[in-house]
Amino acid sequence: QVQLRESGGGLVQAGGSLRLACAASGRPFSNYVMGWFRQAPGKERDFVAAISRNSDTTDYADSVKGRFTTSRDNAKNTVYLQMDSLKPEDTAVYYCAAKPTWPGRSTPGNWNYWGPGTQVTVSS
Repeated sequence: QVQLRESGGGLVQAGGSLRLACAASGRPFSNYVMGWFRQAPGKERDFVAAISRNSDTTDYADSVKGRFTTSRDNAKNTVYLQMDSLKPEDTAVYYCAAKPTWPGRSTPGNWNYWGPGTQVTVSS
C-alpha cells in the first residue's frame, strides 16, 4: 500500500502561481511513477502531468504544457507540481496518483493509488 496526501492548494488570482506537494508513505516511493490529475465540478478527472521513477521523463497535458512543471524528491518521498500563469479554467480539485510503470499519460483507472485531493481556485 502507498498512502498519498496532497498539500498547497488554495485561492490565487489569474496569472499567479501555486506549488502543490504530494507526500507519500508506505512502499518505497522510488518504485512508482507519479502523476497529477484534476477534476472540475461536473467534469471527468483529467490527466495533468506525470514523472518517471528517476525523474528522467515527464509528460504534460497540452492544456498545461509550458505553465506547469512536475518534479520529485525521492529522498523526501515527495512529488511537486509547480503551477505558473494560472488561469480560471485551472480551477479544480487536484489529485496525485501512483503506479508502478510508465507511460504516465493514462486514464485514471490505470493508477493504483490516490490522494484525497486539494482544491485549487483561480479567480479572474
